Amino acid sequence: MPFLSNITTSFNSPYAQLKLHPLAPISSRPSIRIAPPFQKVAFGVSRIGIGRSSRCGRKRSVCMTLINERLGRDRDVADPSSILAYELVQGKHVNWSSMVVLNRSIPEPPTAVLLHGILGSRKNWGTFVRRLAQEFPSWQFVLVDLRCHGDSASLKKRGPHTVSSTALDVLKLIAQLRITPHVLIGHSFGGKVVLSMVEQAAKPLPRPVRVWVLDATPGKVRAGGDGEDHPGKLISFLKKLPKEVSSKRDIVNALIQEGFSKDVAQWVVTNLRPTAPAGSSSSSFSWVFDLEGISEMYQSYEETNLWKVVEALPRGVHVNFLKAERSLHRWALEDLQRIHAAEETAADEGGGVEMHVLEDAGHWVHADNPDGLFRILSFSFKGVKV
Repeated sequence: MPFLSNITTSFNSPYAQLKLHPLAPISSRPSIRIAPPFQKVAFGVSRIGIGRSSRCGRKRSVCMTLINERLGRDRDVADPSSILAYELVQGKHVNWSSMVVLNRSIPEPPTAVLLHGILGSRKNWGTFVRRLAQEFPSWQFVLVDLRCHGDSASLKKRGPHTVSSTALDVLKLIAQLRITPHVLIGHSFGGKVVLSMVEQAAKPLPRPVRVWVLDATPGKVRAGGDGEDHPGKLISFLKKLPKEVSSKRDIVNALIQEGFSKDVAQWVVTNLRPTAPAGSSSSSFSWVFDLEGISEMYQSYEETNLWKVVEALPRGVHVNFLKAERSLHRWALEDLQRIHAAEETAADEGGGVEMHVLEDAGHWVHADNPDGLFRILSFSFKGVKV
């Protein structure tokens, strides 16, 4: 099923020691700083408000996107007027928070931002990111719930719900966090979002930025063939279901009966949360996402064309496309030819375009072949001075 991933992870307390399975040779098992959602703690996870400096208040623009600009008098990052729900996962060598950004004696660590696909959430990246944080302990990683998804669904956003507006949300978030990402990673819908972030970011960039577009093309979306799960059809079917249901099993059976795969059906119900009071003998669940908004987002995903970004990259941006070997997308010959043409004409000095293929993986790249994906992405984290 395109645009989905079924990786989840959980944690119980801030700065928990994580014991991960040995997915790759790691010389030691350092601690990783994490905090549960929406608490005011350093190195934490919270909802954030966007400050209104005098410079930003008069214009609908981002005062800081992928570059460090003066922030003005922004509010505290825990401001109730929230932007997006997120998690900040830091390696053991990171001793930094957005609250101490003005302390120049504590340099900002290299940062990666990771975005999920349609009907996903930041939890899709949880296991994979904790592995990255162990292998690259000087890095920090921001996992985001996009608008209408996960914990961000409760933060009502004005329309239109598009790739562009979603990208602007993330740009506002990283501005409020006072970070300058070195790496942007987006899966499927999230892949187009990171390209839109590059398009909207202030230029020129002060340092090279690596962008990873995982199993998505810049232009027309070509869904898989007959018998394959189609996200548009799934969204339409989910919109017909009641907002509250009494049984996850009934939803799974209904999806399978409608022709969706068992894997997709079981994944979809992970977006149901219990609503019955604790200790109640009855059970009820409600959806965590905003399907009306997601429907608009998926339509925008199909229609948005960002080839102009790829074929005229600003200096300092390096875009990497990754195609899953068993992708449910139809990668047209035209797509591959245009990417390879962009490879040949891209600027030097840290800018450019590359194409990669992840073997033994379907569209859910970080679930199907996490080891292979880890190897491919790792070089983006090795060459940065900290």
